[in-house]
Amino acid sequence: MRIFGREPVVILNTLSAVLGLVVTLGFTGLTAEQAGAIVGFVTAVFGVVAAVMTRPVAPQAFTTVVAAGGVLVATFGYEASQATIGAVNGVVLAALTLLTRPQVSPSNPGAPVAG
Repeated sequence: MRIFGREPVVILNTLSAVLGLVVTLGFTGLTAEQAGAIVGFVTAVFGVVAAVMTRPVAPQAFTTVVAAGGVLVATFGYEASQATIGAVNGVVLAALTLLTRPQVSPSNPGAPVAG
């Protein structure tokens, strides 16, 4: 299954990063803590969905834990601005998606795999 010519996991991770950016730009009037909690939650939920869609689960699960954890540490462990929270989320998701992508494949055995 492909969405816009891409695998769903790549789309989900990109959408998570984009939603994180929207929340952290301050358009919503949220505090930094509220924005961080929302970005962490969205990252975790999309990560679980992406992990269910891939095999083996471990690389996507690792990406999700590190990305959501990084956002939550930046939010609640340090005095970080909304912009910093968005930057942490985007960089972690992009880097780990690129690093772990060659290690996973769609969970549907009949799905086309890029060769």
